[in-house]
Amino acid sequence: MELKDKIIWITGASSGIGRSLALLMGHRGARIILSGRDRLRLEEVKRAMPQPDRAVILPLDLNDPDALPGIVQKALDSFGLVDILVNNAGISQRSTIADTGMEVYEKLMRVNYLGTIGLTKALLPHFTSRKQGHFVVVTSLMGKFGSPLRSGYCGAKHALHGFFDVLRMEHQKDGVFVSLICPGFVRTDLARNALVGDGTAQGFQDRATENGMDPELFARKMLRAIEKRSWESYIGGREVFGVCLRRFFPRLLHRVVLRSRVV
Repeated sequence: MELKDKIIWITGASSGIGRSLALLMGHRGARIILSGRDRLRLEEVKRAMPQPDRAVILPLDLNDPDALPGIVQKALDSFGLVDILVNNAGISQRSTIADTGMEVYEKLMRVNYLGTIGLTKALLPHFTSRKQGHFVVVTSLMGKFGSPLRSGYCGAKHALHGFFDVLRMEHQKDGVFVSLICPGFVRTDLARNALVGDGTAQGFQDRATENGMDPELFARKMLRAIEKRSWESYIGGREVFGVCLRRFFPRLLHRVVLRSRVV
């Protein structure tokens, strides 16, 4: 798939995977819509783009579902259409089930699941009317198997897989593609911004994330999966083998995860 002059909308574009992917796609000649909650950081990303005039900033908060249809219209007004939506924005969690308030679970679902499918549904008629479009969804390996301290995050990511598998089935006839990208540990601020039991941010990086894959390397691997329109892609270190263990040796995976130093 040729990216030159494609119009690509990236959520969570202010840092980490989203930022690295935006810069990489910009170098490939794409026009980019940069979305996130922090306008100042989005402006920094735009200035770092190889051609800043081929990028626009569109602030977005997935925790505000009523605003999503209007945001989609602004995105369409930016360049006239959208070819690819990269659903990358999200928040993580680091707290036990016993210590996690229901309001934290609700926020994790609103942002990671309901916000993502709300944005997707609002853009879907544009894709179906054009008979082409590509939804790229950054889920997680935690959407395939679980890990302690991430119960709500795992639940939301599992839900994304269920929803987008069905979307692919229902709209293949309309020329709509779906790619689920499942990162392992990537060196971003995801752990630092993760919610703890009372809803505040963890505030520090954990060992596994600090030792994770460089986001620029991840973006290159992710871009290859997007170009191939892969249905599902697992990107990370040894943790990706957990997907196979979960399918064929679930009890072994249970023991491996409990022995691993994931925090």
